Amino acid sequence: MKKEGYKMKTKNVIFAGLTALSMTLSPVASSIPPLVTPIYANGPATPATMATPNGVADFGEGNASITIKGNSGQTLVGKKFNVYKLFDAENATDNESINYTWNKEYKTALQTVVGKKINKSATSVSEYDVIDYIQTLNTNKVERAQADQKLESRYSNYRKFVEALRDEMVKENLAPTTVNVTATRPDGSVKFSSLGYGYYLTDEVTAVQGTNSAASLILTNTANPDAEVNIKSDYPTITKKIAEDDNEIGWNDIGDYEIGQKVPYYFDNYVPNMNGYSTYKVVFHDKMDSALTFNKDSFSITISSAKKSYTLKSSEFNIVQNSGDDTFYAEIPDLKAIVDKEFPEGMNNLGENTYGQNVHVSYNATLNDSAATRTGRGGFENAVRFEFANDPDSNGTGSTGETPWDTTVAFTYRINGLKVNNHNKLLKNAKFRLYSDSACQNEVYVKSSPNGYVVMNRDSVGGTDHTGGTKPSSATEMVSDAKGVFNILGLDQGTYYLKETDSPAGYRELQDPIVITIKPTFTDERNNYNAGEGATEKTLQKLEATAHVKEFLNGAYKESDTNLKTNVADGSANITVVNYVGTKLPITGSSLTMICLGAGTITVVGALALDKKRKSENKD
Repeated sequence: MKKEGYKMKTKNVIFAGLTALSMTLSPVASSIPPLVTPIYANGPATPATMATPNGVADFGEGNASITIKGNSGQTLVGKKFNVYKLFDAENATDNESINYTWNKEYKTALQTVVGKKINKSATSVSEYDVIDYIQTLNTNKVERAQADQKLESRYSNYRKFVEALRDEMVKENLAPTTVNVTATRPDGSVKFSSLGYGYYLTDEVTAVQGTNSAASLILTNTANPDAEVNIKSDYPTITKKIAEDDNEIGWNDIGDYEIGQKVPYYFDNYVPNMNGYSTYKVVFHDKMDSALTFNKDSFSITISSAKKSYTLKSSEFNIVQNSGDDTFYAEIPDLKAIVDKEFPEGMNNLGENTYGQNVHVSYNATLNDSAATRTGRGGFENAVRFEFANDPDSNGTGSTGETPWDTTVAFTYRINGLKVNNHNKLLKNAKFRLYSDSACQNEVYVKSSPNGYVVMNRDSVGGTDHTGGTKPSSATEMVSDAKGVFNILGLDQGTYYLKETDSPAGYRELQDPIVITIKPTFTDERNNYNAGEGATEKTLQKLEATAHVKEFLNGAYKESDTNLKTNVADGSANITVVNYVGTKLPITGSSLTMICLGAGTITVVGALALDKKRKSENKD
């Protein structure tokens, strides 16, 4: 999954080895080759920093090894481990017993931590005091070096002891051997090879770009030749999708819409392994383009297992808008409490639950008027990242990890309209309305703006896309200006019907609507969008548009289809609407008619003169 905007993270993973003690989180391989001879680790000094060429870190000390396996689909590359050898271990020839002696380099840390537990001064704590105390923490005691053990709970005192010991060694600045995972083995695992037999504490301190795992606390042993652990650190991921309602595309990373239309989004992730935490806070961070307006009331969170679903109450999460770079963030203060209450069927007698439930977050945003000036490429991005508790030592309130941003993009388009006559004279005051249906019953409302006529999808007036709702008072008829221009801003892909409702004086309006079809071509990789690609040809690759015109001329209908000139960069299609110049109606007659008319006129004038003379004579 494509991602961007990585942040530095830190998390802790602990491995420890002591056969007589328990393993807290991770299983050991069920079958381990027998140890033929007792081995006490002595060898050359281990380098302070090691890489893992071919997935192997060679400690050069002995014959033991630890193999670390990652979670399914998640790489260990980039992880970093601090390795502390706390004890050397020696097995009896028959493997009936194990003897431990502490590593003097870490003696003071062991004394300090154990001394607090057994109420003795640190300096008076002996090697036997430490071993005996750790034995008291073992609730699943077994004998023999190669015997399998049950896991200790993440809530056990044993785990708490190891956490405290790790913290003390960090406090005392005790030097570990650092392993940087630069490569893995073919199966995705990493092997710490040539270890001396002993008890190791390994602290994951990953702080590199591109990692986002939660803390993992794992205890295993190297008193056996080979130990295998499945790392329990979660790598929470989050997947964001946008709904494309055209051409049955459905949920993907790319969509296009009208201005005023509600743009549906969702993001999915899963409940991480929260065992070891008393509380577990998670935060969904969302940032969207200013052309998108978040609709808070549409926000919903649902947690689902194979057997049930639970939609969170509004009191179980908080939404904060316009915080920092976030358009909003949604915080669940204690995800663990909710899941443990609503999904208790996986709970064991140690207080550990089974996690991994799906978390589905849905909401919508409205494509607003500011999109009118940014049609075409560029698009309007919406990204999400997931913030999660990353430090079991802090009970869910300490450091956090973050997934990379996952991004979707939306587009909108425009029509550049021009009204002329068939002699290319620009025509003013032609009037138009736009419809979404061939019967011209469902008007696509527009309002006037300095840049043209901005679409008002019916989602914004109480309807659904192109139907229903209340006609807004700002809705207007489109009128060509003095230059014959009428631009329509904020259109979706698909078919529209442009109807001329009134023509300029002296012209007859078109009797049938012009059928305009807008057709974008997007990448086939619609589920692999990366931030910024909306401004390139990689995402919106091509824009086409056609116009079907039906005219009545010279006593007959004429129909034509025209490929409109388009500009994919600004998402425009140009259309010229033509009114034909009207000719004078024909006249008919004869020269006799004209003469008679002239004679008649003259006659009338003569009669008037004669009548006037007669009236004058009578007066005399």
